[in-house]
Amino acid sequence: MNDMWERLHRWWEAGTPCGLATVVSAYGSAPRRPGALMICAPDGTVTGSVSGGCVEGAVYDLAQQAVRDGVPVLERYAVSDDDAGAVGLTCGGTIQVFVERIDRRSFPELGLLVERMRAGDAVALATVVEPHGSVPAGAHLVHWSGGTTGSTGDPAVDAEAAGVAGRLLAQGGSSHVFRTGSGDASPGAAPRVFVNCLAPPPRMLVYGATEFASALTRQGALLGFRVTVCDARPVFTTPERFPDADEVVVDWPHRHLAAEAAAGRIDHSTVVVSLTHDPKFDVPLLQTALRMDLAYVGALGSRRTAGRRRASLRAAGVRNDRLARLCSPAGLDLGGADPAETALSIASEILLRRHSGTGDRLSATEGAIHRTSPAPGDIRFAAGRSER
Repeated sequence: MNDMWERLHRWWEAGTPCGLATVVSAYGSAPRRPGALMICAPDGTVTGSVSGGCVEGAVYDLAQQAVRDGVPVLERYAVSDDDAGAVGLTCGGTIQVFVERIDRRSFPELGLLVERMRAGDAVALATVVEPHGSVPAGAHLVHWSGGTTGSTGDPAVDAEAAGVAGRLLAQGGSSHVFRTGSGDASPGAAPRVFVNCLAPPPRMLVYGATEFASALTRQGALLGFRVTVCDARPVFTTPERFPDADEVVVDWPHRHLAAEAAAGRIDHSTVVVSLTHDPKFDVPLLQTALRMDLAYVGALGSRRTAGRRRASLRAAGVRNDRLARLCSPAGLDLGGADPAETALSIASEILLRRHSGTGDRLSATEGAIHRTSPAPGDIRFAAGRSER
């Protein structure tokens, strides 16, 4: 996601307008969730998507029109089974897409938005998608923990949007569309605002400079992780061996992880994978990792190795409830064995835990394919209505 904003920023900085399409709401089996972006650049290229390919052509045309006339558009797409010639989501579901022209005049806050994202801040972008009164469609407000910039044109709407943005960021950053003003306001009687929460990419820390690490680094990059490879052996731990890593560090694994935690660069979305195959490295590392609240802790190895490792960790004082969080041998049973197949197996287990999946074949299951994240249960929009 950060790459999308960086690409948009390059055109913005050059003074060249682009079309930006954003999914602001999604229901049912819609293929993309709120916050998905598609950029239509002035050279005709397209980056990103708002559906599984069903409506991209129509959205592209809307984006070209928005670039020409500067008028934002909110468009709804649903199933079009009753009309084979209609534009719609053949896979089912409903999405609403907001299409706007992006340039320095329409979005002066974009520079600061990207600056905060580069600094590693979680940022929320509030965009008016349905206007009302003095609040125009396409007005933007950027909020982060250190402040707010931009305006919707109405101080009361600004305050409400900033409050919603702050609460959403505090609760983990799910994107949300809501109607401002009185909770009893009828549709169209108040501005509608989409808050897109832009969190820093989650981290994947890969310990052990091996061929398996190289393959897992590629998988991690594809999944949007910021990937670090770390090993205490400098001869193996070089940037040339890991071109897909964001950083390559020579250090003892447990010392590196402890330092990252002390510096505040580890959180509940962080993934740690040990590929060292060496007890002197992976036991102290896993002992350190299992004390933390991490999304995933895995270690490669045979069942025999995994058994010995668990015994060593118990002997080192790791409690059984902590030890139960260790995925070892790491990965799902996909039947593969080489580095690329093993990396896919580990990445699959990470996704399984992230999304609380079943791991079953979709063809053998029933019901919705895509899980819809519920709106945060304890959030209250003081004067507005949630429209998730």
